Amino acid sequence: MPLVHLLRAVTVELSLVSDRFAALHGLHPTDLRALIHLLDADRAGLRATPGWLGGRLALASPAVTALVDRLVRLGLVRRAPDPADRRRVLLEVDESAVALGWSFFGPLIRRLIEATDGFTPAELETVDRFLTAVRDAIIANPPEAPGPSDEHDA
Repeated sequence: MPLVHLLRAVTVELSLVSDRFAALHGLHPTDLRALIHLLDADRAGLRATPGWLGGRLALASPAVTALVDRLVRLGLVRRAPDPADRRRVLLEVDESAVALGWSFFGPLIRRLIEATDGFTPAELETVDRFLTAVRDAIIANPPEAPGPSDEHDA
């Protein structure tokens, strides 16, 4: 349980940092999650469409349209025609959004990288395996809201 509690504490702190960034730049937390998904898709070489983004965020089509409209209006995301299918729209993160993110998160990312300096490659592999297993466990079986009779010591 100590690792679970530590992971929860890290998650809370990262969430607070993200909330500060969103508030500072007039973004809703969902806007920031959308940008992260789009950046991850780009890094993975995936073509992100509004439908794909809606699936990632569990949003209905009208909500995705409003979200994308807001991000486009802020100059953070572009709509582009898919070269393989001109009827389909792709979503691309604008370089200004990347620069904005690095200006805020860059120092934290550098500190996190520095924090790994004292770890051996084998220790880093263990951390990677652990975090991957945690992520996969969450994705495979996301927690549901407990019913009125459920009791948990979280």
